[in-house]
Amino acid sequence: MLLLLLEALLVLGLLLFIVWWVMFAGRRKGERADDAAGDEPPG
Repeated sequence: MLLLLLEALLVLGLLLFIVWWVMFAGRRKGERADDAAGDEPPG
């Protein structure tokens, strides 16, 4: 039972690391400045 819990925690940690890596690893200064302006429709 303990091994199953340990494995589940390890997989959860790996999932969180992958999500963090995909979101932030490619950007040196965080979010781009023009992202906020891109939410509004043109016109």
